[in-house]
Amino acid sequence: MTKIAVFVSGGGTNLQSLINGCKSGFIPGEINLVISSKKGVFAIERAKRENIPHFVIEYKDYSGEEEYSAALLKKVKEFNTDIICLAGFLVKLGKNIVSEYRNRILNIHPALLPDFGGKGMYGIRVHEAVLASGRKESGCSVHIVDEEYDHGPVILQRRLPVKDNDTPQSLARRVLKEEHKLYPEAVKKFISK
Repeated sequence: MTKIAVFVSGGGTNLQSLINGCKSGFIPGEINLVISSKKGVFAIERAKRENIPHFVIEYKDYSGEEEYSAALLKKVKEFNTDIICLAGFLVKLGKNIVSEYRNRILNIHPALLPDFGGKGMYGIRVHEAVLASGRKESGCSVHIVDEEYDHGPVILQRRLPVKDNDTPQSLARRVLKEEHKLYPEAVKKFISK
C-alpha cells in the first residue's frame, strides 16, 4: 500500500478529502504522516482524530529553505513515505527534497495552471487575479512539484465557469468544493499509473 505524507499549513480541508479517499478505499494508499508548517492549525486536529502521526516543523526554526527541507526530508524518510501531497502548504520546498522525491510530490492549486500560478499566487489572491483578468472560466489543478512554484506537469484539472456576480470569496468557495473531489481522483490516478 502506498504511504502518503501530507504537508499542510492551515485548516486541512484537502487533507480531509485525502483521508476520506484513503479510508473508503478509493485511493489505494494510506496517509502515514502529516506535517504542518504552523502550530495551532486545524489540519493537525484532523490528523489527531484519525490517529495519523503528525508533526509541526516550522520554517522559522531553520536557517533557510534547504535546511528546512532537510528536516522535512528526514521525517518523511523516517516514515518510509512513498509520495508527498501538498495540501495548502505555504512553504517552498528546497531542491534537496524535490530531488529525493522527484516526480513523487503532488500539489493542488486553485486555478487552471499554468495560468495564475507562481510565487505569491495562493489563497484569495488567485481568485482576485482570475476575476481581475475577466476570465470566464476558472478551476483547480493537481500537478507534480518541481523546483519552481506551480510549474510541474499537470495530472488533472477541473474547470468551472466564473459567474458574473462572483466575488473572490464566492469563487474560492466553489473552486474549493471542486478541489475536494479532484485531489483524491488525481492521487488515485497517480498511484495507479
